[in-house]
Amino acid sequence: MECTACPQDRMSAFDTNHRQNSCCLPAAHLLVSLFMLVASRAAVSGPDGPAAPVLDAPETSRVEMTIGQAGFVVTLADTPAARALGTHLPLLIDMAELNGNEKHAALPQPLPVSASRPGTIRCGDIMLYGSSTLVVFYRTFSSPYAYTRIGRVEDATNLARALGAGHVRIRFSRPAAP
Repeated sequence: MECTACPQDRMSAFDTNHRQNSCCLPAAHLLVSLFMLVASRAAVSGPDGPAAPVLDAPETSRVEMTIGQAGFVVTLADTPAARALGTHLPLLIDMAELNGNEKHAALPQPLPVSASRPGTIRCGDIMLYGSSTLVVFYRTFSSPYAYTRIGRVEDATNLARALGAGHVRIRFSRPAAP
């Protein structure tokens, strides 16, 4: 079998052995592996660089966020700040309105910081500004500010309605055991 991917005029002893041993199979494996690596990183990257991956499935990575009678499930990011916040649950916090797109409040204790500029903030993002300001975003917009990712509301469809205008009290807690 002749390899059409390897130029005839550049054939060396290595190339001859390469052609005799499954043609370009190792190169194909390398390309597939590279594609899978790039695709997996793209899933957790934003336009301004990698975002902290959001943990998948384990119940320890999920938190309940309760606003009045409305409940939301938050999937925590895989960051030291998110893990540290999880150790302080349950947490009842009064959050103030800011800019028509977020609620924010000072946490009782600072959390580890690993800030980056996400570029686009999405409705349902929960971030840490500085080391001790928790922010719940209920609109999608561009931002030049740097935040540490805490997590994301899994279904933010009614989040803006639940948060309402002005101040709001939010409870973060672990889900009840099944």
